[in-house]
Amino acid sequence: MSDDQPTDEDARTDGTGIVSPDDETPTWRERKERTTGLSRLTYEYFERSRREDQDLRQESDYVERDVLAFPTWPHELVRNLAITSFFVGMILFLGATLPPHLGQPANPSTTPAVILPDWYLYWSFGLLKLSALNPELAILGGQKLLADRTFGVLANVVVVGFIAIVPFLNKGSARRPVEQPFWASVGVMGVVFAFTISAYSAKTHLPLNPHLSFDLAFLIPPMAGAVAYAILKAMREGYMYDLNKRYYKLRPPK
Repeated sequence: MSDDQPTDEDARTDGTGIVSPDDETPTWRERKERTTGLSRLTYEYFERSRREDQDLRQESDYVERDVLAFPTWPHELVRNLAITSFFVGMILFLGATLPPHLGQPANPSTTPAVILPDWYLYWSFGLLKLSALNPELAILGGQKLLADRTFGVLANVVVVGFIAIVPFLNKGSARRPVEQPFWASVGVMGVVFAFTISAYSAKTHLPLNPHLSFDLAFLIPPMAGAVAYAILKAMREGYMYDLNKRYYKLRPPK
């Protein structure tokens, strides 16, 4: 048999022995024989999708695909008004049947034993309690360069500033955490730190030693980030990182 003549394997697949022709559906046994892991299945899926999309583009005369939708009036507007009316009615019903309980009026002459802000500001309140990180300078006679209150405010500025600058540092086109494990682990570390510093702000309510709460607030986030980084790095091989990165370049809309 000549080397130029196609073999049965080339006739049944795309030449790689993986993807079957579009007009042939592989049997369960054939699919199992070609399967050697998640990476091979991923390649088969994306390669077949790329071929199908390429065939559609070659056969189609339309530059843009038609979009099926409903007009704003009356379909979309009536639907949105119905949904809005339902939720507004539920809020009014709950407000009328279950009024909020009002406690005793605040006494301006006494300070409450426990002062806590709203739950979504616990992380900021926890940063105000980082007086243990405020260094004492020997050249000032053991006095602190900044007051604890000022140090806490600067800690809030640093954290908010870091969150604001991250989008400018990471300008990649990744769509999934597995495509950029480092920045994904940074995000995990930030989320975990928000929870740990919030727990530290309510340390008087926790059954933990305050010093242990302080240590855990700064030890758990790096550990969580390291674990997330290791897991995402291990997933890249089975996820076919390079192929998935090229996928959006192979199938962009015209």
